[in-house]
Amino acid sequence: MKEINWMKEVEKRKTSLLEDTQQLLKIKSVLDEENATPDAPLGEGVKEALQFMLNLGEKDGFKAKNVDHLAGHLEFGEGEELIGILCHVDVVPEGDGWSSDPYGAEIRDGKIFARGAIDDKGPTLAAYYGMKIVKELGLPISKRVRMIIGTDEESKWRCVEHYFQHEEMPTMGFAPDADFPIIYAEKGVADIELAQLPVQVEKKENEIEVVSFSAGRRKNMVPDFATCSLNIDGNQIEIIQQFDQFVKEHSLKSKYYVDKGDLILEVEGVSAHGMEPENGKNAGLYLSLFLSKLDLEAQAAQYFQFVTQYFMNDSRGRKLGVAFSDHITGELTINAGVLSYKDKAGGMLGLSIRYPVTNDAEKMFTILAEIVEKSHFKITHFSDLQPHYVDEENVLIQTLKKVYEEQTGEKAELLSIGGGTYARSLKSGVAFGPLFPGRLDIAHQKDEYIMIDDLLKATAIYAQAIYELAR
Repeated sequence: MKEINWMKEVEKRKTSLLEDTQQLLKIKSVLDEENATPDAPLGEGVKEALQFMLNLGEKDGFKAKNVDHLAGHLEFGEGEELIGILCHVDVVPEGDGWSSDPYGAEIRDGKIFARGAIDDKGPTLAAYYGMKIVKELGLPISKRVRMIIGTDEESKWRCVEHYFQHEEMPTMGFAPDADFPIIYAEKGVADIELAQLPVQVEKKENEIEVVSFSAGRRKNMVPDFATCSLNIDGNQIEIIQQFDQFVKEHSLKSKYYVDKGDLILEVEGVSAHGMEPENGKNAGLYLSLFLSKLDLEAQAAQYFQFVTQYFMNDSRGRKLGVAFSDHITGELTINAGVLSYKDKAGGMLGLSIRYPVTNDAEKMFTILAEIVEKSHFKITHFSDLQPHYVDEENVLIQTLKKVYEEQTGEKAELLSIGGGTYARSLKSGVAFGPLFPGRLDIAHQKDEYIMIDDLLKATAIYAQAIYELAR
């Protein structure tokens, strides 16, 4: 058989690839449980995005299946073995400060801008077109190829959990939802929620009441905005002057105003993926630091002092005594992604902890529980996604290395990450692209984009990888 020019095959389909990508990006597929229905358990937008992919696959002659509106798959080929490609069509909330419509899928400067462009709708279409090319060329394969489409990757992974309770586990596969060359190890991901216990102390004169405070929407995002409402008996001007000085010192964008007698303070930070909080600027932690220095009523004072003491300027868990690391996946990281406080009700904190593959999760939990208890908090939720690791000699890794090196002319280094991709749902799975070395990672940030040249290049890589794995 003559050698296939995979990039040429992608170029032939460039127009339809871009159009399909834009159409999927225009669907606001953010988790919406408040408006859930039996046939849209995660919200209408998520349902629409899943259905878009299933309809596209059916139109192109793939076998399509909707698995209880939580996941779905598209399949072609014959054989006992199954190659899995795990993608997701849900996205994190768009956040603030975009320079164009987050769901406009606008093309400018050789990029498509939209929430989900790089995580994970652009890569989903790249992998889909990879399958489509192999299928349309009628190449001889001896295995089935199945794209598994998830809808809850950015939250609780209910989609793949449900899917694999009812459907077959692939022999091996990849998730186009991280970095090239190949991610062979992923940290464990623990999501923790803490609730403050009541503090019984007599009220003092002139103390400041925190009516409300909030920052962040998801544990796996660095909050880019924080706001609080203060009821101040004394001089508001003095607090405003202190606030002005504080935001200047920390180079923060801010705003303040009075609403119904209460002083409202707002701080802007920089959003980033929770797997590396240092890439962002946590607005919630900065506003907490400012509030911790004021003469607050006892409940609020205790909350903001706890938050500041253990999380400000420490994303590695040093102050909590859980600063673990290993040579495979590096350091543990902690992201304080959701913070809130309400007068009379107290405060809560949502954390995303990414821990190394050799870390003892039970030991970590015990250490945390002791500190939390001493600090007048309780753990109200703990979920743990185990670390994932595939041996370098595995045929999956060896095949993907060969494909990547042939397509790019660069060495396929093995990487480890703090993010959790669907690859860990597979017994033998790795994350494979779409972000090329040296590219800026703008997943979960404002003005998220995918470079069109990179989208095309990734499609060619996926097409060859699918063929090589399924031969």
